[in-house]
Amino acid sequence: MADLDDVRRIASADGHLAVLAVARGDGSVQASVVSAGVIADPVDDAPGVGLVAGGGTAKLALLRANPRATIVFKHGYEWVAVSGRARLFGPDDGAGDVDVPMTLRAIYVAAGGEHDDWDSFDRTMADERRCGVFLRADAVTSNR
Repeated sequence: MADLDDVRRIASADGHLAVLAVARGDGSVQASVVSAGVIADPVDDAPGVGLVAGGGTAKLALLRANPRATIVFKHGYEWVAVSGRARLFGPDDGAGDVDVPMTLRAIYVAAGGEHDDWDSFDRTMADERRCGVFLRADAVTSNR
């Protein structure tokens, strides 16, 4: 049975790139390539996957309308998918008590990112209205 350790292994083997799939209102699927990594939900520590999405993107609009998604990581012919409910943390979404800049930093690092000027990173994320997306690992599947 696949688990988040499989996600960590496969994600790191292919630069943390994955395909995020979300449903459109008409039932068709919108997919995009993202950088993502395993991280705990900043509200309740539930296990899952995080990514940072650009403000104003189709994926964010779709997740706001229907907060369910699947993300698929692959390396060679091996793949692992995480499906579940999404929670958004950004300037256009209610973050509650969550520190959005710190959450975006944590997601960026979980997705394999490094940065030598976090103040600049924070300004860019704010200017671009970037949003942290946490996808709860309700189901983890693979071709193993």
